[in-house]
Amino acid sequence: MFGIFSRKPQVVKPIVQGFYERITSSVQYVVADPETKRCAIIDPVLDFEEKSGSIGTRSVDTMLTHINARGYALEWILDTHPHADHLSAAAYLKDKTGVPTGIGAKVIEVQKLWKELYNLTDFPADGSQWDRLFADGETFTIGNCPVQVMHAPGHTLASITYVAGDAAFIHDTLFMPDGGTARADFPGGDAGELWRSIQRILALPSKTRLFTGHDYTPSSRIPAWESTVGEQKAKNVHLRKASTEAEYVAMRNARDKTLPLPNLMLLALQVNINGGRLPEPESNGRRYLKVPVDAFPGAAWG
Repeated sequence: MFGIFSRKPQVVKPIVQGFYERITSSVQYVVADPETKRCAIIDPVLDFEEKSGSIGTRSVDTMLTHINARGYALEWILDTHPHADHLSAAAYLKDKTGVPTGIGAKVIEVQKLWKELYNLTDFPADGSQWDRLFADGETFTIGNCPVQVMHAPGHTLASITYVAGDAAFIHDTLFMPDGGTARADFPGGDAGELWRSIQRILALPSKTRLFTGHDYTPSSRIPAWESTVGEQKAKNVHLRKASTEAEYVAMRNARDKTLPLPNLMLLALQVNINGGRLPEPESNGRRYLKVPVDAFPGAAWG
């Protein structure tokens, strides 16, 4: 009897389906509790064609079709941070389903930074664009699957990781092992903080499944987005080159100086700090995205 009562509780293994968006190399996720069939969408992408300014919902509608086909019930719409390379579809999903949205509480600090850059004088930089702002260490559930929020800054001030059972959604910290790690040169980014966030993620159990936010397909391989803590420790190309924080910061900063800014950054952030909502239509009925000129004079040209 003692042996029965001393067993460790079973770790929930959520069902995870990734959806790769090729234009921005982004990965969106449907995460489902196998017992209750309740699920969350993480980092949904709103399709945007920059040359024509066209908006679409094909990518996120594919996830809704997947959810309906499997009899899941959507419980959460979650972002890991305000993305700089794609538009979030969180507001579209909220309007379509009525399901609550969530993001890290530090998003308020990101809103303050970009509100000034865009000269958005009447913009409420208070996080009210989301239903839930998650603090570091906060917990919630997807069905019966426990989820813990881990503040993981460095790429952005507001970046968080969702640890759901044996799965962690690590956004733009670690890529696949052959892709290395994320950049840390956006406003509010910091390579030292990114190193410490990575170490916190790698302190999770070795078999924890890690799901990244992007895959840029090194060596033209097929897209991939799942690894483990153990695989990252053994094989990540950036961590193999830098075994200390000082080495990593020097490597990361030098690399970031050579990288042009993401194609959609100046368009995406004004939408994403607003919970994925597009600017209101102007007097002619059209919506407009603003591009601040010479906001980043030292940036590498693409």
